[in-house]
Amino acid sequence: MFLAQNLRFLRQKMEYSQAQAADKIGIPRTTLGDYERGHTEPDMALLIKIAKAYEVQIEALLTRKMDKLSWDEVSSKNVKILAMTIDQKEKGNIELVRTKAAAGYLDNFQDPEFVSELPRLHFPALQGFYRAFEIEGDSMLPMEPGSIVICKYVERLNEIKNDEPYIVVSQRDGVVYKRLQLNPAQQALMCISDNIQYPVFQLNYEDVREVWEYHAHLAFTEPKTSFENWNEDRMGDIQKKVTELHKHYIGKSEGN
Repeated sequence: MFLAQNLRFLRQKMEYSQAQAADKIGIPRTTLGDYERGHTEPDMALLIKIAKAYEVQIEALLTRKMDKLSWDEVSSKNVKILAMTIDQKEKGNIELVRTKAAAGYLDNFQDPEFVSELPRLHFPALQGFYRAFEIEGDSMLPMEPGSIVICKYVERLNEIKNDEPYIVVSQRDGVVYKRLQLNPAQQALMCISDNIQYPVFQLNYEDVREVWEYHAHLAFTEPKTSFENWNEDRMGDIQKKVTELHKHYIGKSEGN
């Protein structure tokens, strides 16, 4: 945790006095002094205000020694601010977005108060900013509906790896779990389902609100059973198409 050290560094880099920096953030000078000495720490709402005031990333503010980094590495310009909460050990919580909360998440994903009210999962070994999402539908079979996908926050779209799975949050399509491909020429993401019955669709960069990279998942069906059910569904679809083709060609031959 480098918050106190980074607050001192940022103020000195901007050549602010404590009074000037406190005024820019909107807090008393004595409060900023306590933060810089590490005597107390800001809550999430104030942490966001500080990050906005200095135009830096929250993750860098908390977890990286800014005096050892270039400004491009810590600047928040063209980076969306992540609303998050921190546990008593100063680690980011893993909030769970259930299917029934997805609509509310679309409107409030940058609201620390809303995020703080989400249920939480605890995995002490994970470092960084993670969120968990409940999956619905069968577009990513054999991932079962109701599985929980644990994802790591993606700060910049150019960090996306082609053909890897991600959670994408957008006002147009909601919260979706897809494989992504970057399309820089059209400034868009190609969203691809593992289930070939679902068509590929395009999402413009400007419509993207958040992107989360798949890290792990929790399934509630025994893996062998899940795969067998998926395989049976696939075989059923294939048999249905074969039957339709057979009827089609039989009809054509009888017509001749």
